[in-house]
Amino acid sequence: MRDNGTMLSTIMIFAAYLVGSLSAAIITCRLMGLPDPRTQGSNNPGATNVLRVGGKKAAAFTLLGDAIKGVIPVLIAQWMEAPPHILALVALAAFLGHLYPVFFGFRGGKGVATAFGVLIALAWPVGLAVLGTWLLLTKLFKISSLSALIAAVLLPFYMWLLAPQPAFIALAIVLSIMLIWRHRSNIRELIAGTEEKIR
Repeated sequence: MRDNGTMLSTIMIFAAYLVGSLSAAIITCRLMGLPDPRTQGSNNPGATNVLRVGGKKAAAFTLLGDAIKGVIPVLIAQWMEAPPHILALVALAAFLGHLYPVFFGFRGGKGVATAFGVLIALAWPVGLAVLGTWLLLTKLFKISSLSALIAAVLLPFYMWLLAPQPAFIALAIVLSIMLIWRHRSNIRELIAGTEEKIR
């Protein structure tokens, strides 16, 4: 995208939001005849809650779907040679689509899988560092939200260390803040000692 056209950039960002708005949790549950995850368990349309509602297979489809919808818009923007600040905005738009999906009443998930997807496409070493952090901590503590929160806190540091592009670092800070904000109910439960463990 050498002309750096404003219209094309706007279209890519808007398209990324629409792709992000496709909730893998809700779509998976509907296709598999499961209850709406927004009305069950933690009421969160994400992979962890789908695991509670429908089991490992449904959760795996949800996790994969939510990650892919973060990967695709960023890869397309890269293919179109978008500059770093547009790549960061495309990534953010896909993430916001997951959090506030226009197709599902703006009631989205907490964004962990989609954040991972955009990071893998944008700067794969950072994505792998975040994934490794989450996997290690989940294995140790068996609490998905705690692992996600610590990975979110470390994300800007990983980006600064492994992909020190100013636009990407700014994106990492925004993603970190929003991930922590979306997990505020989990933070309260962690403090109270009532947060559920993964079985």
